[in-house]
Amino acid sequence: MPILSANSLDVISRSPEQTRRIGMRLGAILQQGDVLILSGDLGAGKTTFIQGLSAGWGSLDGVSSPTFVLVNVYRRLDGQQFFHLDAYRLASIEEAYDLDLDSMLENGVLAVEWGERIQSALPGENLQVRLTYIEENQRDLLISARGSRYQGLVASLRKGIYGG
Repeated sequence: MPILSANSLDVISRSPEQTRRIGMRLGAILQQGDVLILSGDLGAGKTTFIQGLSAGWGSLDGVSSPTFVLVNVYRRLDGQQFFHLDAYRLASIEEAYDLDLDSMLENGVLAVEWGERIQSALPGENLQVRLTYIEENQRDLLISARGSRYQGLVASLRKGIYGG
């Protein structure tokens, strides 16, 4: 019996640059309305991964942690937007609804750090990315699909990383 389901991908990153490159591969295949839920302890590499996602998606904007502003918006030349939400400081699910998540999904991609805190406010179909600190520069990225669209993303990412 396999340890991971066919809808998951487990990757060990050996540097922040490699974490960004994995994010870039995934970012390149994201589409408007896609939702990514990132989880992991402080320092696990969530913002580093999102730097790659945003760059691969096509944004030229710099990426920083939105901890105090809650949502950063990165733009692409075609007008699409990439919404980077940090749910760590949200006190309730109602605060998540007040952010108008539906509008974000209509206008671009939504990546949520600490997304498990507001999971019930997010679409049930999504891509979960769990980053785990291994040691100084190494991280384990467990990427899991919830829904057919995201199963396709995992399969494409697997092919992009491992070939075949």
